Amino acid sequence: MILGTGSAWDTACVQLADAVRHLGLDDGMHDLLRTPRRSISVSVPLLRDDGQLLVLSGYRVQHNLARGPAKGGLRYHPSCDLDEVKALAMWMTWKCALMGIPYGGAKGGIAVEPGLLSRQERERMTRRYAAELVPLIGPDKDIPAPDVGTDEQTMAWIMDTYSTHTGHTAAGVVTGKPLSIGGSAGRAGATSRGVQLAAFAALRELDKEPRETTVAVQGFGKVGALAAQYLHDAGCRLVAVSDVKGGVHNSAGLNPTALIRHVARGGDTVVGYPGTDTITNAELLELDVDMLVPAALEGVINIGNADRVKAPLIVEGANGPVTAEADRVLTGNGTVIVPDILANGGGVAVSYFEWVQDIQAYFWSEDQVNDRLRELMQRAYREVSALARERRVSLRTAAHIIGVARVAEAHRTRGLYP
Repeated sequence: MILGTGSAWDTACVQLADAVRHLGLDDGMHDLLRTPRRSISVSVPLLRDDGQLLVLSGYRVQHNLARGPAKGGLRYHPSCDLDEVKALAMWMTWKCALMGIPYGGAKGGIAVEPGLLSRQERERMTRRYAAELVPLIGPDKDIPAPDVGTDEQTMAWIMDTYSTHTGHTAAGVVTGKPLSIGGSAGRAGATSRGVQLAAFAALRELDKEPRETTVAVQGFGKVGALAAQYLHDAGCRLVAVSDVKGGVHNSAGLNPTALIRHVARGGDTVVGYPGTDTITNAELLELDVDMLVPAALEGVINIGNADRVKAPLIVEGANGPVTAEADRVLTGNGTVIVPDILANGGGVAVSYFEWVQDIQAYFWSEDQVNDRLRELMQRAYREVSALARERRVSLRTAAHIIGVARVAEAHRTRGLYP
């Protein structure tokens, strides 16, 4: 296996190369699978509330379209750049294929700190970015969804901008929308629910009960907060959580409901919550717990701290939280890692359900959505676990073998034009 430098793109390329080697694909197919179909950089001029003009950089990458229209989130974060977006788009391609969803992978973003913008500024920025992408997105082309720094309101603005430009309401152009304009029941917590389902599948294979399991969640945000809630409600003991400003720890257990309420009522961090000890994000990753859920950004577990990670089970709520080098260290130490393209597949699964409902103009109940999500997650986990045992490889390698094989087969079946 080729070692990367630790960037998201390097890690994604290492994972692809490993799957290609196991599948015996030739160099031409490897190049085809690695190279994004389209990589777009756009200028996003923003008129601030004070009259200042700020020019931001936006991106959208459509990695692969062999199995269907592109699908992937939109993130607003200062570190966003083209290489990061390319990596995230590639992971989405394998994730959709692994989950059995007829999409290719995409991702988008703007290099910005959204917390420093007013609501009106965020709306103007989002609409300008969406206007630049109108020729490239659409229900049959590319369907954005929320990611870091974006939410259902962001998706509503994009849907309205696209619909205004095309002259008709196109609910299926985005997913993760509010229910009032074509969103799906069960979408808000879908990624977190998928993390819980994947985690419990792994615990069953390890012959460990949830009530015997201590959990630390790094990233108490959109995915991590609800993942902590679902794991706690199912019997796990949540002992630590963190956000961008730090973390809290209590070996006797934390109440995620109270923590979520604390943040919702105006607390900008979990740090300082009564009855807890303050810890850093780095300290949380190295706690002696049964399960670690990194649910923030990529690369938080790397060659610099991998040998200090004690959790025997890692369930990746975030995309790419473990670098390629760290993965080798952890796997060598016997750590079981449920990879991102499996563990956080619940989000794209219910995004797919939302898209199907929008196209049909017929909507399902939350119970129907959750039942179908459970079926997809459990089937994907069984397939990955079975292949991992058969080939004596890690869950990550098995997941990528399945995803990459399905995309390669789609390319072979469609042929090459012209």
